[in-house]
Amino acid sequence: MSFADHSFVSTKHQSNTPALPPFSLTSPAFHADPFPLYRQLRTVAPIHPVTLPDGRAAWLVSRYADVNELLRDKRFVKKPANVPRAPGEAPVKPMWMPGFLQPLANNMLDLDGNDHTRLRNLVQPVFTPKLVEQLRPQVERVANGLIDQALARGRMDLLADFALPLPVTIIATLLGVPEADRRRFTRWSNVFINTTSNLEMVLGIPAMWQFVRYVRHLVTQRRAHPAEDLITALVQTEESGDRLTKDEVVAMITLLLIAGYETTVTLISSEMWALLQHPAQLAQLRAEPTLIKSAVEELLRFTSPVAVATERYACEPVTLHGVTIPRGGLTLAVLASANHDEAHFEQPETLDLQRAENRHLAFGQGIHYCLGAPLARLEGQIAINLLLERIPRLRLAVAPAALRWRKSLFIRSLRALPVLCDE
Repeated sequence: MSFADHSFVSTKHQSNTPALPPFSLTSPAFHADPFPLYRQLRTVAPIHPVTLPDGRAAWLVSRYADVNELLRDKRFVKKPANVPRAPGEAPVKPMWMPGFLQPLANNMLDLDGNDHTRLRNLVQPVFTPKLVEQLRPQVERVANGLIDQALARGRMDLLADFALPLPVTIIATLLGVPEADRRRFTRWSNVFINTTSNLEMVLGIPAMWQFVRYVRHLVTQRRAHPAEDLITALVQTEESGDRLTKDEVVAMITLLLIAGYETTVTLISSEMWALLQHPAQLAQLRAEPTLIKSAVEELLRFTSPVAVATERYACEPVTLHGVTIPRGGLTLAVLASANHDEAHFEQPETLDLQRAENRHLAFGQGIHYCLGAPLARLEGQIAINLLLERIPRLRLAVAPAALRWRKSLFIRSLRALPVLCDE
C-alpha cells in the first residue's frame, strides 16, 4: 500500500526528452493552477522522466489516450514484486513500512491479476449502484444536519465542517464503528491519509498500531456476533467457497477509508470551489437542480480530485513518443492532465455542466476502476444540491488568493474553504 506522496522536480534522463523548467507536482503553489504545466507536458513531453527525492526515477504520462491505455495495459502492474527480473537481479524496492502494517500491503488496490480479481469479486456486491442508492436518505439526513449547524453559525469551513464529516459519518456508519469511537477512529485514519514521508511513517506508528488493533478487534467481534454493517458483510462475503481472511478484511477496511473517505472529501470541496469560481454555472445548477448528475461528472473532470493515479511498474521496456520506460520503471498516470486534454475534450478549460461527451478518467480505468465510485457520486450529488438549495447566498469568506492548497502528489485538495452561509 502506498501511503507516501513524493515531492520531486523534473530532470532530464534521456537525450530526446525536451527540457522543461523545474517544477514540483506536490507543491501548494503548483496545485493552485496546475493546468498550464499539464498543457506543456502534453504538448512537448507527453512521457516525461522525473526523479523522486529518494533517487528513484519515475515517468509521467499526461495525454488522455496514453493514460487511458496505461490504466488498462497488462504490461504495467501495481505490485513491484510482480515485475519480472533476471537471475540475481534485485527486485523493485517497495516503500518501507513497519512489520505490523505488512498485511495491509496485500490490498485490492495494490494487487494484480487473479489476486486482484479474487478480492474484487468478493467485495463488489457490497458496492453495487442499487445498494448504494439505498443510502440516499441517510446521506441526505447527515448533510442536512451539517447544513443546519452551518446556518446557525452563519459561516463554516466547507471542507472541515461539511465535506469531511459527511463521508466520514457515512463510512463509519457503514462499517459499524460505534458512535462513541468515531472521533478517535477518524483521528487514527487521518494519520494514514496524511503520512507523506518515511519520517512521518515512523512518527505515526503509535496511531497506526492503535488503528490496526482496533479494526482487528471489530473484525473479531463481527465474526462472533454478526451485525447489520459493512464489516459483517466483508466477513461473511464469499464466492465459490472463498472468503476474505482476517488480514484481508483489515486491509480492505483501511483501503475503503484511504481511497474513499479522503477522495470524497476532496471531491465535494473541490467541486464547490469550482462552482464558487464560476457564478454563472452555479446559478444555472441552482435554477436547474435536475442537472446534478451531468454537473457532477463535469466537475469531476474539471477538478480531478485525484490528480495522479497510484503507481504502476513496467514489466518490460515500453517506448512511447520516443521515450523508453525501462522494465521496472515507476509510471504515474496524470489523470488531471488527461481530463483537460484538448485532443479528447472540446474546450477542456471551460466548465460546461451540460457537457454531453464526458468520458473522464477521474475514477481511473481498467480493473482498478474506483470501487466506491457509485457512493462518491451519490454523496457529491446530494451534497452540492443541498448546499445550493438551502444556502442561497453561499459565498467565499476570504479572497480566492488567500486560500491554500495541500502538499500532495496524488490528491489536489484545499487546506480549508471558508464560506459565509447566512440565509
